[in-house]
Amino acid sequence: MEVILLERIEKLGQMGDIVKVKDGFARNFLLPQKKALRASEDNLAYFEKEKVTLEANNLRQKQEAEVILEKLDNFNLVIIRQAGETGQLYGSVNTNDIKNTLVENSFIVEKSQIKLDKPIKELGVHNVSVKLHPEVQAIISVIVSRTDAEAETLIKGEEIKIAKDENLTEEGTINIEEVFEDGAVPENIGDKEEDSSEEIEDKEDTEEVNNEINSEDNNYKNEENDSS
Repeated sequence: MEVILLERIEKLGQMGDIVKVKDGFARNFLLPQKKALRASEDNLAYFEKEKVTLEANNLRQKQEAEVILEKLDNFNLVIIRQAGETGQLYGSVNTNDIKNTLVENSFIVEKSQIKLDKPIKELGVHNVSVKLHPEVQAIISVIVSRTDAEAETLIKGEEIKIAKDENLTEEGTINIEEVFEDGAVPENIGDKEEDSSEEIEDKEDTEEVNNEINSEDNNYKNEENDSS
């Protein structure tokens, strides 16, 4: 579907551009959000007539976004969550959580304006972008911590205490000496292989001796039969 953009759309074009997009993207996003019009002679004439007004509205919205940007850019947004000793959250922090916390701090934004690649699942400082306007973007620091005191530590750029799994070595493999009790480390596999080979050899020697005994018994019986 061809549409006329009513504002700058990232990776699509500027206001007034006629671009071709997928039908679903147009019907589900661009048209209902009033970010574009279907490309037709009537709509093109409407755009040319309203162009000055649209540009004025866009400029006003951009200026309003820049005012918010001055307060929001590099803002430390603290979100308190429960987490384990290793720093993994019991749950996650998503765009809706960030949006609600921003509103609590008097920043009115929509969830769609928050750009988060995937939910946050661990403690720490996470940079998140907020699209205030097609041409204005703020970067905030989402501070996820267990307490306000931890949040203050993270804001200062200091590390918080997070336990490490003592059963893992630096390479991330299990330290076998810490898994087994003292003196209970399993035998070397090579020793078992040697023991197995010795058992096979002993068995072969025993079978060979038994065969020789049976052979001698048969010869003795044959001699007795011949003499009789």
